[in-house]
Amino acid sequence: RGSAMKITSTQIDHLGLVSGVFDRLGIGEVIDSRLRKCRHHKVPHSSATKAMVLNGLGLVGQRLYLYPEYYEKVPVSKLIGGDIQSSDLNDDVLGATLDAIYHYGPTELFNEIVLEIMNHEDLGSQLLHADTTSFNVQGEYECDDEELKSIEITLGHSKDGRMDLNQFVLSLVSNQHGIPMFVQAHSGNSSDKKTIIEAIRRVKEGLDFNDDTYFVADSALYSYENINHLGEKISWITRVPATISEAKDLLDADIEMKPCKDDRYSCHIFLSSYGGIEQRWVMFHSLPMQERMEKSFQKRLEKDTKSAQVDLNKFMRREFACEADARKEAEIWLDEHPFHKLVDLDIVTKCKRAGQKRGRPKKSEDMVTVYQVLARLEINEEILEKARHKLGRFILASNDTEIDPDTLLRYYKGQQSVERGFRFLKDKQFRVAEVYLKKEERIEALAMIMVLCLLVYSFAEWMIRKGLKQNGQFVPDQKGKPTQRPTLKWICFLFYGVAEVTVEIGNEVHREIANLKDYMIIVIRVLGKECEKYYEMEA
Repeated sequence: RGSAMKITSTQIDHLGLVSGVFDRLGIGEVIDSRLRKCRHHKVPHSSATKAMVLNGLGLVGQRLYLYPEYYEKVPVSKLIGGDIQSSDLNDDVLGATLDAIYHYGPTELFNEIVLEIMNHEDLGSQLLHADTTSFNVQGEYECDDEELKSIEITLGHSKDGRMDLNQFVLSLVSNQHGIPMFVQAHSGNSSDKKTIIEAIRRVKEGLDFNDDTYFVADSALYSYENINHLGEKISWITRVPATISEAKDLLDADIEMKPCKDDRYSCHIFLSSYGGIEQRWVMFHSLPMQERMEKSFQKRLEKDTKSAQVDLNKFMRREFACEADARKEAEIWLDEHPFHKLVDLDIVTKCKRAGQKRGRPKKSEDMVTVYQVLARLEINEEILEKARHKLGRFILASNDTEIDPDTLLRYYKGQQSVERGFRFLKDKQFRVAEVYLKKEERIEALAMIMVLCLLVYSFAEWMIRKGLKQNGQFVPDQKGKPTQRPTLKWICFLFYGVAEVTVEIGNEVHREIANLKDYMIIVIRVLGKECEKYYEMEA
């Protein structure tokens, strides 16, 4: 009689890629060497962290606290290791890991993970982009221990426009590939100028980078105190705020611009010693930016014209004691409406009863003479043309006084890498930005987990793109055409349906990966042996 055959199947999809990259980066080893496992939990902190990363990058729209339900459909023991089951990944276990991360120091732990990665992966460190963003949260939060100095969930300047919600702030430093190198959570009312300079200082102290590394940030970095603090030893690139008087004068100046290598841009070089530091300022003009700004400028002009007409109607009803006062106030009105002018302006007189009396005056009653302005409103085309001509201008600065404008512009435009990271963290499909914890300490630890998800994601995407280019290989894009620059999000979609099939015949167990296509094998090979083992591809 033949033995009974039992066939089971579990979805692995793209999670083998996530798990393999997590292993390759050595994240688990760093965590277990720093965080001591709770005695009553069989799940080590490395495994709980890996579970959170797998869930965060699961692309299923699950909220981060639904771990047992999420893992019922995936091969937990295969992806995480040991005899861990989905029921082991409960709130108690995951909360204990978040507590351990908080007590060790989320930023310190992340730094040590990055240092370990830098020991065996050539990430490149020529450019480090720093920025901050805010995350809105619901509910009330209290720190359990007054001695613990956790972040404060409170109202602050929301980057998402939700001034009604409490929030916390996250500062992030990424390299030119978009791979995060530093993270720190701050209270919701923290100042961008202070958090960015603190991030740069801590990165400089905690990580070993070459002297030719540039720190790049937006205009939040540029203040007299920050520039003076950075000094000359740290190379930096930033945008100069248009609110600084020196910058405002340059942006308004009638200056001849020279073309850049990119014919969409032109520039002019200046020297500045703002903050007591010698630096190169380069004013750029961007045609794409000018086109974008012209649309909003026209809308604003139409709105201002309507408002100016209402103001003029009110102004013409005002009464003045003399003609000189009327003309002086007309000049003040024009200063307040620079894009408009008054035509056919005339000062007219009017006799009226003294003391604000109404009605028909008596024959012997004294009358007073008042003066009013009459005029028509028109757009000042000369001023308007000058303003339009200066749209699309901005100033970049660096304490490298020899940096050429084209390099300066290219380095600064890489600031989009950290902005893409923030968009990733706030992407509702990934759900890593969903915060439903009631302890501020755990939210601070969870912020590090969120960026750890970004680290795994961005490293995998970078490695896939680099490997495809080096090997001359391609994967299909959304239109079925070959590409060497897929997003990891698209790669994850391509891997949907990959499953591990287990066939049991008596005492024999056979496992195979079903639905693997040739382009998937290319991706797995590019990411290395750590990913190959999850898809049963080891030699």
